[in-house]
Amino acid sequence: MFALKILVPTAVLLGLGACVQSDETALRVGHFPNVTHAQGLVAHHMSRQEKGWFESRLGPNVEIQWFVYNAGPTAMEAIFANSIDITYVGPNPCLNAHIRSEGKEVRVIAGAANGGAALVVQGDGSIKKIEDFRGKRIATPQFGNTQDVSCRSWFKRHGFKVTKTGGDVLVLPTANPDQLALFKRGSLEGVWTVEPWVSRLEMEAGGKVFHEEKESLTTVLVCSARILREKPALVRKFARAHAELTAWVREHPEEAQEMVTSELTALTNRKFPLELIQRSWKRLRFTSDISRKSFEEFLAAAREVGFLQGAADLKDLVVPLEGDK
Repeated sequence: MFALKILVPTAVLLGLGACVQSDETALRVGHFPNVTHAQGLVAHHMSRQEKGWFESRLGPNVEIQWFVYNAGPTAMEAIFANSIDITYVGPNPCLNAHIRSEGKEVRVIAGAANGGAALVVQGDGSIKKIEDFRGKRIATPQFGNTQDVSCRSWFKRHGFKVTKTGGDVLVLPTANPDQLALFKRGSLEGVWTVEPWVSRLEMEAGGKVFHEEKESLTTVLVCSARILREKPALVRKFARAHAELTAWVREHPEEAQEMVTSELTALTNRKFPLELIQRSWKRLRFTSDISRKSFEEFLAAAREVGFLQGAADLKDLVVPLEGDK
């Protein structure tokens, strides 16, 4: 379903534009096929319709090329490889990338979404209290991604021993489409994931939400340090357009939901019911505000579960260029 292996610009896929001329700038932007990346999905849809949100605000000499990734670590590798310039991503992968590159490669320039993440369990009543998770199998989207770290940290805070490959609770990094199939078969007792998969587990597999992260930072807007250094005015204009888009998404939920539904269908070749997107929407709060405090909390959680060790300087990570007004 979401196995998008070949990442090429949408402009190439759709034939929307010719090769970039020497006086033009190509800005390569990434996002995931998740409702938590609604701004990316809406803007991608508008580009597909030749009514680009960012294109109209960045000027006629800027071409937006869209890239789609399944999880944060992959998107961060693309930043490292200079394959993309800007991407919507979860906070933990960009935090890991910042530390891995000794603060030299990535910058967080805006927030995007809060909430939309939850721990879903089987609806048969086998898990009613925290103690019932002992010996159970819980899936997360990818090893080291935001939900994976949150899951491991949450269980550890509740007294469970959780290791990378075992412990009192077995945390199994598993792609979202596979999570749903395994959950339906009863091969997983729980899944810690994000929308729209939380709602799909409820609607299609009879799952029940056991724990929801209602206010946790879910999605941020990240750029490479290189593009910010080389083209600061362009990145600032993009951040401003993102803030305007975030406000538009909040003010026009029905229209935005229809665009998200259409874009998810186009990207995955699978029909997404509007009801699923509407249900997912209720768990999300879209905001372009960002602060370093949230990353300090994620850093503490990553250290708690053994993903990060030693000193980490976050002073250059968050560079908010344009927040909500």
